[in-house]
Amino acid sequence: MHFTSARLAEILDTFPRRKILVIGDLMLDEFLWGKVTRISPEAPVPVVDIQRRAAYPGGAANVARNLAGLGAQAGLAGVIGQDTPGQHLVQLLTDEGIATGSIRKTPLRPTTHKTRVCAITRQLHDHLDIEDQQQIVRVDDESRAPLDPESRRWLFDRLRAEIASHDAVIIEDYAKGLIDQELVTLVVTEAKAHGKVVAIDPNPNNPFDWSGGTVLKPNRREIFLATGLPYSQEEEQVLKAAAVLQKRHAIRYLLITLSEAGMLLVEQGQKPYHTPTRAQDVFDVSGAGDTAIAAFTLALAAGATGIEAAEIANHAAGVVVGKLGTATLNVGELREMFAKTESVG
Repeated sequence: MHFTSARLAEILDTFPRRKILVIGDLMLDEFLWGKVTRISPEAPVPVVDIQRRAAYPGGAANVARNLAGLGAQAGLAGVIGQDTPGQHLVQLLTDEGIATGSIRKTPLRPTTHKTRVCAITRQLHDHLDIEDQQQIVRVDDESRAPLDPESRRWLFDRLRAEIASHDAVIIEDYAKGLIDQELVTLVVTEAKAHGKVVAIDPNPNNPFDWSGGTVLKPNRREIFLATGLPYSQEEEQVLKAAAVLQKRHAIRYLLITLSEAGMLLVEQGQKPYHTPTRAQDVFDVSGAGDTAIAAFTLALAAGATGIEAAEIANHAAGVVVGKLGTATLNVGELREMFAKTESVG
């Protein structure tokens, strides 16, 4: 698949005029970095001297962050707690120009907050001078309980009001209690009534009926879990599972992320399209799926074909896996990635 420079520019230049709503589980991802030079006298665990800390929007909020990075008008709908992590998350989103008016704050559940402690460990031997950064522990503060009735009514009213004014909707399910079948049905029904793209990043723990959606984006493991077929690395078996899902949900596009093997697009009425990975270097794959669904959906909303959108999503993911943490990218970096892979003619 080769873009002309003019065609790629036409799609990318449309991004700032597109308005995308992301609905899903909102999180605050916090990272603490430090050094380990000794073992605690209290227990056989390392003592980490914290030297740096940072926090980023996570979960569905990271999808919105990717959209904003690509220049789109991004909005979020979801629920957070009336707590310090929730306040921090809203501030981070506001700083990046993401609309937060459809985020419900409730005292009945905490903001999903994941804290990762990463350390540079030094071998405690004179003859070894090895440093290696690694994650020591992750601490999660969250609730997976269903929404309380008041928050649910508030959110549903907001969705009915918001969907019509957006070009596309993304449902991002991290199985934290927000997404259920009633919400899915509401979003798909409202979006179809207004002719909007609906993209879904499913969770295998929530086997919902996604019928009527436009895009379903599972990864390789998730597509086999969803269909009950045995896991396989073979593309023929992936296509078999894809056919089952496509028939079950009547989805136009299945975008299957295959990690180091790139992405596979299965579109109704078209031959499957495999695009190999565009990554030059791989440092961290966390968040690449968020980038993929953000870029694919935004490209569709900007008028791209399914294959064009898949190439844009794959190139975008190729940029972010070369960065540490839940990274994002901008349009300039996306253009550079196309230039490096000679995908533009």
